[in-house]
Amino acid sequence: MKILFTGGGTAGHIFPIIAVVREMRRIYPYGNFEFFYIGPNDKFAKDLLSQEKIEARTILSGKIRRYFSFQNITDILFKLPIGIIQAFYHVFVISPDLIFSKGGYGSVPAVISGWVLWVPIFLHESDASPGLANKIAGKLAIEIFTAFPVERIEHFPAKKMISIGNPIRKEILEGSKEEAKKTFKLTGEKPVLLILGGSQGAQRINNKLLAILPKFLSDFEIIHQTGQANFNQVKSESEVILTKDLNKYYHPVPFLNEKELSHAYQAADLIISRAGAGTISEIAAIGKPSILIPLPESAQNHQVKNAYVFAENGAALIIEETNFKPHFILGKIKYLFSQPEKLKEMAETAKSFSRPAAARIIAEYIVEYLGQ
Repeated sequence: MKILFTGGGTAGHIFPIIAVVREMRRIYPYGNFEFFYIGPNDKFAKDLLSQEKIEARTILSGKIRRYFSFQNITDILFKLPIGIIQAFYHVFVISPDLIFSKGGYGSVPAVISGWVLWVPIFLHESDASPGLANKIAGKLAIEIFTAFPVERIEHFPAKKMISIGNPIRKEILEGSKEEAKKTFKLTGEKPVLLILGGSQGAQRINNKLLAILPKFLSDFEIIHQTGQANFNQVKSESEVILTKDLNKYYHPVPFLNEKELSHAYQAADLIISRAGAGTISEIAAIGKPSILIPLPESAQNHQVKNAYVFAENGAALIIEETNFKPHFILGKIKYLFSQPEKLKEMAETAKSFSRPAAARIIAEYIVEYLGQ
């Protein structure tokens, strides 16, 4: 049985694919599976997929921007057609039994090629508001899995949709507070804030934190994922502004791998993050209170919509970027910690939003559909 996955553009497209593959192998250990992936040439994605023994093939992927750019012309006239030709070749040679698309601009060539070659297409939509790639794929897919309730999803026909949650890696839930103390050298003297900026970090969040970092560390211990590109700058600036007494409470890291992230989640008393669907799903699954700062430039404004759906029953506090001022957010955090019952209620509400079986449901559905 050959399963072809496609998607690309961010880690949020790759991690759910890995979650589904792991579940297929876990619940069908003797299944005759071959896993392939087609997407943009991204070293981070290829390394992750290689570790999971998923054969990755890369293609050109034209990105259609929602603003005027000369790159749109080259992408639409050259990259996208070439990418479709490349994907057609790979799909024809692989001859998959099914294509599972996670969306993103990198998925369009493979989905179109699969449809032309009569390959069944399944789609997963993580966001409350689908991007352009999934709007196209939704017309060609026979089933659409959604992370959010069907009634909250725009643009897709209801008869195609199945609401199951967002596939998350089971291993993310298996962290340990004790291991976190060793990994990050936590003192355990203060509440722990986990600050996440997404797989590439978030420069603006970093800058706001650095502006009053000593004041944050007077009350809190911080694990801070800065992003690979920003780490050296953040580390050097923090060393300049922090005294030796405060420096022991600050733990910047360029990137959290799966094991590190699982431990950091368990250690955190509050998570401050962008509002990508994958991160929201993980926060819900571990049952932690959070402050979400949606990325305003996100396609279809999907991070804002994700955040408000998640937070509407009190699972999280939302601070939009226009209001993301250092002293303001510090005041909000201090207020939350002065209300322990509020933090507990946020954690419980987040947990009730969780649907950790999504990867397993997709795995079972795929295998049942193909009659393995």
